[in-house]
Amino acid sequence: GSTTKTTTSGPTPSVSTPPTTTAGTEISTPTTTSATVTTPISPTSTSPVSTTTAGTTPTESFTTTSGTTSSSSITINATTTISTTFKTLPPVSTTTSGPTATSTAVTTTGSSTHSATPPVIGSTTGLTPTTPKKTCDSWMLCNCTKVICIEDNIVQVIPIICNPPPKPTCSNGLSPVPVMDEDGCCWHWECDCYCTGWGDPHYMTFDGLYYSYQGNCTYVLVEEINKKVDNFGVYIDNYHCDARDVVSCPRTLIVRHETQEVRLTTAQPNTLQVEVTVNNQLVALPYKKFGVSIYESGINSVVEIPELKMNVTYNGLSFSIRMPYSLFGNNTQGQCGTCNNNTADDCMLPNGNIAENCETMADHWQVVDPSKPQCSPGLVPTGSPSTTPTQPCKESSICELILGSVFKPCHAFVQPEKYYAACVFDSCVLPNLDLECSSLQIYAATCADQGACIDWRKHTNGVCSHECPPGKEYRACGPIKETTCKSRGQNETSTKQVEGCFCPNGTMLYDSGVDVCVKTCGCVGVDMVPREFGEKFTVDCKDCICLEGEHGIVCEPHVCDQKKVTCEGEGFYEVTEVNPKDSCCPLFTCKCNTSLCTAKAPKCSLGFEVHSYIPSGQCCPVYQCVPKGVCVHENAEFLPNSSVFVDKCQNCVCTNDVNVSTQLNIISCERVPCNTYCQPGYELKPVKGECCGKCVQTKCIIKTSDNSELILSPGDFKNDPRNNCTIYSCVDVHDQLIASTSEITCPAFNEDSCAPLDSSTPCSVRHRKDFIVYNGCRSVDRVDMTECEGTCGTFSLYSAEANSMDHSCSCCRETSTTEKYVVLKCPGGHAVSHKYIYVESCSCQDTECQRPESNELQNNEVNDKTTALNRIKRAISLTSK
Repeated sequence: GSTTKTTTSGPTPSVSTPPTTTAGTEISTPTTTSATVTTPISPTSTSPVSTTTAGTTPTESFTTTSGTTSSSSITINATTTISTTFKTLPPVSTTTSGPTATSTAVTTTGSSTHSATPPVIGSTTGLTPTTPKKTCDSWMLCNCTKVICIEDNIVQVIPIICNPPPKPTCSNGLSPVPVMDEDGCCWHWECDCYCTGWGDPHYMTFDGLYYSYQGNCTYVLVEEINKKVDNFGVYIDNYHCDARDVVSCPRTLIVRHETQEVRLTTAQPNTLQVEVTVNNQLVALPYKKFGVSIYESGINSVVEIPELKMNVTYNGLSFSIRMPYSLFGNNTQGQCGTCNNNTADDCMLPNGNIAENCETMADHWQVVDPSKPQCSPGLVPTGSPSTTPTQPCKESSICELILGSVFKPCHAFVQPEKYYAACVFDSCVLPNLDLECSSLQIYAATCADQGACIDWRKHTNGVCSHECPPGKEYRACGPIKETTCKSRGQNETSTKQVEGCFCPNGTMLYDSGVDVCVKTCGCVGVDMVPREFGEKFTVDCKDCICLEGEHGIVCEPHVCDQKKVTCEGEGFYEVTEVNPKDSCCPLFTCKCNTSLCTAKAPKCSLGFEVHSYIPSGQCCPVYQCVPKGVCVHENAEFLPNSSVFVDKCQNCVCTNDVNVSTQLNIISCERVPCNTYCQPGYELKPVKGECCGKCVQTKCIIKTSDNSELILSPGDFKNDPRNNCTIYSCVDVHDQLIASTSEITCPAFNEDSCAPLDSSTPCSVRHRKDFIVYNGCRSVDRVDMTECEGTCGTFSLYSAEANSMDHSCSCCRETSTTEKYVVLKCPGGHAVSHKYIYVESCSCQDTECQRPESNELQNNEVNDKTTALNRIKRAISLTSK
């Protein structure tokens, strides 16, 4: 650019200024003054010009360059002095001839001076010299003050007068909003682009056209026709929310702006719970990044883009989109229609044609959604279901509230008929989902937007009630942005209200991101507990204090004053426990675990049991074998006073007395009483296996002829004291004592001849049958045995011739014998062959007679006894046949 220097000379210019008042700047001119300005002005001149003004006011040089901030001073002879400072945006550098001016003053002769500071103007306007008698343009001089170049060297400085514009009627039924002009001086009315959707779902386009649509895909709500904003649009994901797949409900609202995609998703069907994600990442509210702000306002989640002056709200049941007409007028398309205050083109298709109805149009605004492969923008949509109930029904009484007295204060601002129709449809098509509440909710929200607050939920008998979390209370009309400790000093310009859960009276929200109501603004930490300034507390094992200032909570590590224990001794181990007095400082204690002990319980002998005890201060038990207080006999235990079987010869009892050495109870025994008296001839002898002895016969008891008892030992012989021919004897046969009585009989003889009357055959063989017993073995049957028996002549006579006794000895003896054999059975069961002598014949045989001497007499006596005994035995054997 070039620098222009202007030199002014000539008469004083005249300026005509009408009295006026402009927005933000008050300019007072009591009189109309005129001045002649002899300054040639040319907007295209590029040569430097020096400026000289005539009058009483000093002259300052100034420089004005396109795109450069400059200052100038103009002196005008007039009755009024006007001082004005203005700026221009500097795209290039400039050079000036002379000192650089910092202000421009237009001064006229007079006593009143008015000054104003103009706003920054987008295009550069400066005072430049012109060739004489050439027309010049007009430009803004300062705040709402305009400089008009009349002709030649004459300019006129006049304030801009703003007359109130006529108030238009918005086709969507909402009140128009005032919008400032670009010059910042005047304003005009505009109808904001306001689109809503609710229920199953019902739509109200930007221009107020109502329709219902039950699509099951993802659709464009609004996009730009001519793309001015990078990656911008609002979309909706609908799903069939009834069992018959007839009607749909909104599930997710999607807002795209440049690099971010915000998704507002209904957490649970038909509820006011919304999850917010940005680029598929769950975020906490409030969220502010890259020109997008997301926060909660009452029951709504709000996505706001300040650069575009637009916001989107969603609460799970309904949504609203508000966009300024100045930025989006005649440049929107989608299910929300074209924002131009004319409903005729709201059903515009993507190709620019107008559909017969918006239900058909809505089908064409599908977008590709990978989660819904059945939806394709290229396919011709099938016919949508009818939005009119097939059969008449009795609408819900809740819908009548829209037309009744509850919403009457809003009827003057927002027409209720379309919302009532939507409510009736929802109550008839889906009578069990309570979707009619969404019609009342969106209608009440629209009324609140227009300044009419309706407390309607309490009139629904609990059907449309809204529960608030603990510590909050429901209000039908609350601030769009709730006052917080950090925002309480700021003046909230918005007067609109929304329903939702708010802090009770007397409290306020601590911060927009900390959902805690506090009475006094102190600190709120991660534990979400409000603290007062100066309050000390412990959180997350840190000692903290709430300080007034930027940092708020200041924390230091919590110090634990305790000693760590050392666990000694078998079975002990260290345990860390929670300290009930200080959860940050654990308690170190020693615990006992007996499974760690190595000592095992011993196996005690009979009569003893294991007894364990834990000594003081120890963990592991000490084992001992202690007596049970019982008696022990043959691997059995007996309680005191119980009988103990030792043997059948003793009666034993377990006593309470203890043997000091064995520590067992003593068994006391008494022998079983036995009979010790035996009859004569019997002796008491022990019996194996028996307690008492048995009287066993050891002698023969013989009754004599006079009934007296004669006791003989085995082998004894005794003559009857009264009858010498009767001999008593006792014989032991096989351990049996046999008493026998033998009578000696003499043959009859003739006394005359002294010869026996009955003489038996001398010396003949006598037969008998008897058992043969040898070495314990016995014949099976009686055996025929023979013996010699008979008398032979024996005498002793005196011989006179010999003068001595003449002896003649003759005995009956066997003359011939044979050997015979017999089988004997033995006790072991075996048999043996036994040989015995069988006498065939007997005869009297002479034997040598000797003189009787003493020895011989003795032998004779013995022989006599033996003969007598044998004779007795034979008698016994004969009697036993």
